[in-house]
Amino acid sequence: YYRGIVTFVSDIYGTEYMHLFTCDSFNGRLRDDCDEGELLWVDIKDVYSLPIWEGDKIFFELLEKEKRFFSLKLIYSNETLENYKIEIRD
Repeated sequence: YYRGIVTFVSDIYGTEYMHLFTCDSFNGRLRDDCDEGELLWVDIKDVYSLPIWEGDKIFFELLEKEKRFFSLKLIYSNETLENYKIEIRD
């Protein structure tokens, strides 16, 4: 299910877009070659104990609680979340 889009705006890293999808099941295996670190399955209750960006906490909460499509814009300054905007679509 296509759940949302996240726009990251950073004075250090530029602007990036992330499309969020969820599913009810998965078969296959995770890729071994990832530029962003080791891919692994993490129970949703354990996600918040990982070293994640402040904005990640916002979209994880939206994925847990919001059933409608959302757009989230995260604005970072010097790796600190300065502002964010959420739009929920019907």
